[in-house]
Amino acid sequence: MTRAGIVTVAGFPNAGKSTLLNRLVGEKLAITSNKPQSTRHRIVGLRTEGEAQMVILDTPGLLEPKDTLHSAMRNAALAAVRDADVLVHVVDATSRIPDSFKDAAQLVAAPRAHVLLALNKVDLLKSEQRDALALQYPEAVLIAAATGSGIDALIAAVTAKLPVSPYLYPDDDISTQPVRFFCAEFVRETALEQLGDELPHALACEIEEFREGSSPLYIRAVLHVERDSQKRIVIGASGQQIKKLGKSAREKIERFVGRPVYLDLWVKVLPNWRKNRSAVLRLGYGDPTERA
Repeated sequence: MTRAGIVTVAGFPNAGKSTLLNRLVGEKLAITSNKPQSTRHRIVGLRTEGEAQMVILDTPGLLEPKDTLHSAMRNAALAAVRDADVLVHVVDATSRIPDSFKDAAQLVAAPRAHVLLALNKVDLLKSEQRDALALQYPEAVLIAAATGSGIDALIAAVTAKLPVSPYLYPDDDISTQPVRFFCAEFVRETALEQLGDELPHALACEIEEFREGSSPLYIRAVLHVERDSQKRIVIGASGQQIKKLGKSAREKIERFVGRPVYLDLWVKVLPNWRKNRSAVLRLGYGDPTERA
C-alpha cells in the first residue's frame, strides 16, 4: 500500500521553508537567503522513499501585499494551501508563534488539509527553551532544517497523514519544473548574495535562450532591474560585478545540471516591473489578481 499527496510548506518569511524543502528532497531546488521574500514562486520538490511519495510545495512567505508582485506571491502561497493534503506550518521557534495557521495567513476559514506545526531553528535555542516549547506545543515537531535535526520525525508525521494513493510521479524525479526555471533561480540567488540590501527585491531573472543541445550548454539570462542606477550597480566598475556574479551563478548551474555551461548574462531596465501586472505575468510570477 503506497501513500502519495501534496505537502505544502507555508509560513512567514524567513521561517526556513526553502531550507526545509531542500532538506526533504536531498537536493538544492529552492534558493535560500537571509533576505526576506527570496522565494517568489511555488517551488515543487519530490521525495519518494519506501511506500510514500511527497509532492512538496515550497511557497512565498505569508505577507500583506504591498505591490503587484506581492499579490502574485500571496496568491501562489494560498493556491498551494488550497491544493494541500498535508500542510506543514513552519514557524521560526526563536520568534513569536502564531495561535494557528488560519490566523497567521489571515484566512476566513481553516485550511482543509491536515496541519502540522513545525517549529524550526530549534538549534538556536538553549536546551531548556526547547523543553519548554515541547511542553507548550505537544502537537508540534521541533526541527532544525539547517542541520537535519528532527527531520525524520517530521517525515514520519507527514507520511502518516498522506492519503493512500499510487505514486503521482516517477520515483526518480526530484521536481516537476524545468531545468531552465532553476537556472534563473540560481542566477537570482547569486545576485541576492552579492548585491546590497537595496537591490534584491527589484531584481528578476528571465531565461531568454536555453540551447539544451549545445556543448557547453548555452544559457542567455537577463537580470531585470527597475532603474538605470540599479543597472550600474549590477554591472559594476568596468563590468567587474557582473563578471563575478556570472562566474558564481555559472558554477551553481553546472553543479545542478552536471555539465559545462556558457552563461551569457545581461542586465536590462524594466521600469517599475513589480507594480506592472503584465510584467509580473511575463516574468512567470503568476496572476496577481487577489482571489483569497
